[in-house]
Amino acid sequence: MNEISPTRMNLLARRSQLGLAVRGKDLLEKKRDALVQEFVANAHEALEIRRQFYQAAQEAHRTMMVAKSFDGPQAVESLSMGMPVRFEVQAGFDNVWGTKVPRLALDSIQPASLSPLAVGGRTIATQAAFQDLCSVLIQVANSEARLRRVAEEIKKTARRVNALQQAVIPGIRAQIRFIQQALDQQEQEDIFRLKRIKGKLEAQNTYKSGD
Repeated sequence: MNEISPTRMNLLARRSQLGLAVRGKDLLEKKRDALVQEFVANAHEALEIRRQFYQAAQEAHRTMMVAKSFDGPQAVESLSMGMPVRFEVQAGFDNVWGTKVPRLALDSIQPASLSPLAVGGRTIATQAAFQDLCSVLIQVANSEARLRRVAEEIKKTARRVNALQQAVIPGIRAQIRFIQQALDQQEQEDIFRLKRIKGKLEAQNTYKSGD
C-alpha cells in the first residue's frame, strides 16, 4: 500500500473503480448464468440430433446393403465413384450473448442424375438416404460446435468473475480502507495540532491579561 498516496482524490478514484468492478462482476455473472442455460438447452438438442444422425446412418447403410444385394456391389460402387453429389454449404456465425458461434447452412444438394431405367430403384433410394445423412451430419457439426464454443465462453466468463470477486474487488476495498484510515489519522493529527495551537494562544492571552 506504500505506493498509494492517501489523498481525497485517490479515495474517490478507488471508490469509482470499486463501483465499476462490482457492476462488471454482476453483468458477467448474469452472462455466465445465461450461457449455462444455453448450454443445457443445446445439450438436449445435440443429443436429439445425434439420435437422428445414428438413425440416418443406419438407414443409409441398410439401403446400401439392399441395393448391393439386388443391383450388385460393383454396380453400386461404380455409380457412387463415377457420379459424385455436389453440396453447396454457406458458413456464417450466430451471436450467443456476445459470443460468435460458427454455423453451417446447407443451401442445396445437387445429386447425380440417375435414370431408373439404367439404375435400379434401390440404388436411387440409397443415394437419397445418404443425402439425408449428409444433411443431418451438418446439423451435428453445428450443434457440437455451438456446445463447444458456449462451454469455452462459460469457462472464460467464470474465470473473469472469480478474478473480480477474489482478487480485484478485495484489492480495491483494501486500498480504500488504507486511504480512509490514513486520512482519518491525518484528520486526528490536524485536530490535535489545532488544539495545541489554540491552547498556546489561550495561554499567551491569559499571560498578557495577568500583566
